[in-house]
Amino acid sequence: MTSFALIGAAGYIAPRHMKAIRAVNGDLKVAFDPNDSVGIIDSHFPDAHFFTEFERFDRHVDKLRRKGERIDYVSICSPNYLHDAHIRFGLRAGSDVICEKPLVLNPWNIDGLAEIEADTGRRINTILQLRLHPAIIALRDKVAASNARHAVDLTYITSRGRWYHASWKGEDAKSGGVATNIGVHFFDMLAFVFGPLKSQKAHLREGERAGGFLEYEKADVRWFLSVDRNDLPEGAKGQKTTYRSITVDGEEVEFSDGFTDLHTRSYENILAGQGYGLDDVRFSIEVVSAFRTLPLTLGGERHPVVTAKIKG
Repeated sequence: MTSFALIGAAGYIAPRHMKAIRAVNGDLKVAFDPNDSVGIIDSHFPDAHFFTEFERFDRHVDKLRRKGERIDYVSICSPNYLHDAHIRFGLRAGSDVICEKPLVLNPWNIDGLAEIEADTGRRINTILQLRLHPAIIALRDKVAASNARHAVDLTYITSRGRWYHASWKGEDAKSGGVATNIGVHFFDMLAFVFGPLKSQKAHLREGERAGGFLEYEKADVRWFLSVDRNDLPEGAKGQKTTYRSITVDGEEVEFSDGFTDLHTRSYENILAGQGYGLDDVRFSIEVVSAFRTLPLTLGGERHPVVTAKIKG
């Protein structure tokens, strides 16, 4: 049976990892989180050891290794700015790694991880779940079959309360900002569908929202991301907390459903040796890292919501 350790067991996304580990007949041996609100473990792996101090977690993982019970995979759901350190821990513990998005905050972190990956002979895998979504795969196939250039509007609004800015997610140095924290997998998906990026512009960069323009090989993309519920479309306010929309040449691509099992699909692929590694993730990290320092421009290619926000 494949053995797992989990870092960040109290995080929002951790239950999807626990569900995926169980679905692939894995065994969660040990978990760590400085917060102890992890009762969700009982629904999946009640016998898992749990630590709130990293040093004790480290000691337990090392004890298992010395007993010949090495952890096969360390799954990482910790805050974004800690991913790099926790990945290195997993590799040095003799385990392969499965890390949530964003893998790291900056592309130079990837270079350092590649060296440790080579030194240890272990592999880093990341979760790029939108590449597995049936609607996105169908769109990619459709785009690949044509030489046409497309006009794309991407809108993603996921409501967050006041807690968001009081947590690490509200600190750009720890989360990477809105574009990184909630948008990095969309930027990966856009390159997956429309080919390499040729240029990008930043139009809006605030604590609650961000927007810009991306020129891909086969598409021009206007994008807007927000964690402010006031940005939800009028018809969705009070009824939904999340709004996703991608239009290609004015036609809506429906992909709101089908998200819940994509982590399980990701784990299945990783265990089959078909996971996404450092080379796959580099592009999207380069995009979000560059976006943080790009000068804001007011080009005519702005997303309609961005235009309204700027005028407002």
